[in-house]
Amino acid sequence: MSFTVAIVGRPNVGKSTLFNRLVGRRLALVDDRPGVTRDRREGEGRLGDLKFTVVDTAGLEEAAPESLSGRMRAQTEAAIAAADVIFFMIDARQGLMPVDRAFADLTRRAGKPTVVIANKSEGTAGEAGRLEAYALGLGEPVPISAEHNEGMVDLYDALRAALPGKTAAREEPVEIAGEARAIRVAIVGRPNAGKSTLINRLIGEDRLLTGPEAGITRDAIAVEHEWQGRKFSIYDTAGLRRRSRIEEKLEKLSVADALNAIRFAEVVVVLVDAEHPFEEQDQRIADLVEREGRALVLAVSKWDITEKKPGAIKKLRDEAEQKLTQVRGVPLVAVSGLTGEGLDRLMQAIVDAHEVWNRRVSTSALNRWFEQVLSAHPPPAVSGRRLKLNYITQAKTRPPSFVLFCTRADALPDAYKRYLVNSLRDSFDLPGTPIRLTLREKENPFRGRAKRRP
Repeated sequence: MSFTVAIVGRPNVGKSTLFNRLVGRRLALVDDRPGVTRDRREGEGRLGDLKFTVVDTAGLEEAAPESLSGRMRAQTEAAIAAADVIFFMIDARQGLMPVDRAFADLTRRAGKPTVVIANKSEGTAGEAGRLEAYALGLGEPVPISAEHNEGMVDLYDALRAALPGKTAAREEPVEIAGEARAIRVAIVGRPNAGKSTLINRLIGEDRLLTGPEAGITRDAIAVEHEWQGRKFSIYDTAGLRRRSRIEEKLEKLSVADALNAIRFAEVVVVLVDAEHPFEEQDQRIADLVEREGRALVLAVSKWDITEKKPGAIKKLRDEAEQKLTQVRGVPLVAVSGLTGEGLDRLMQAIVDAHEVWNRRVSTSALNRWFEQVLSAHPPPAVSGRRLKLNYITQAKTRPPSFVLFCTRADALPDAYKRYLVNSLRDSFDLPGTPIRLTLREKENPFRGRAKRRP
């Protein structure tokens, strides 16, 4: 039977470090500064033969409900309510703080089995803090060091004791033949473009932390969603600013996490602010997605507060065609995270972009197309010599990638390559997706043979 573990505690006691240790890789951002984690983050945890869902949470702080810290606390309380067992973590080196006692009462009122973890207990420096933790009244503290992987055996025993009826090793899900797996979608854009608000409206719950403050999201958070029978893993990411403006280490880590989400995704939705569309940074982000070879969808956010002038959507599409020539025909959808406007159109655009990204063109159709384009516009002569293009084939999909066999591959002008790519896009209905065209010289069968003497 599966179960869920929520890791809670005040800021900077090592919750994200333990989360990364349990999932076996660095998923959550870790820094010496308190308050790095803001949204709750889920992962597949493992401790010995136990497999479970583990949830990293924001540090508990006393704050007004409408403040950012208050909204972060609400996210943590939601994680506590959904958990089967709670890991209540303290910093053994600092000992008990008044806020630890206050939040221990909050945990106790939840009525969930709780394991008190005295983190940073390596050596003897944390012994006094571990003994103090008995005063919380939540049971025997488990001394560990998440950073140095110490005390995991004791934590395993405590977890088994906390949930004796649910700690059987979880069975791996059985894949059903023919069942489509989830499409991985990353939502990216500049800070405060409305990414988290859009995802919350899409899944129908306040799963991600939102607010008027720019830069709230730090980790790339994945949520599961189903739309018209199709499954999606949707990744919320930190806002991407120009590199020259990024100075703090924490923001660099957040941006690196967002870039990893782009590389892991199959479809990337670039969210553009309707009030300031297609700024230079928007174009840079779209170009990055194209260079990574991901399927691309443009979403114009905050459409509910934009004046609806006749032809506004067409104007935006024309502007996208003009500024993003490398992905001609990219789908563009106007959406609102507050009202839900355009969300079905966005999901359909994601499905369509994923299908195009996976499209394969038959060899016979390619050959017919190849003869036509060469007849209409033969390759130019370079240095007085004609270039010979022999044949073309599709090497792979995701994105559609073609190999062109020719002579003097390095001499073919870039303008002619663009002509071939644009013709491929138009002829085989490949709008908006990156297209890769690789030139390869056909091997000369007579190379290396000695010439016959007369």
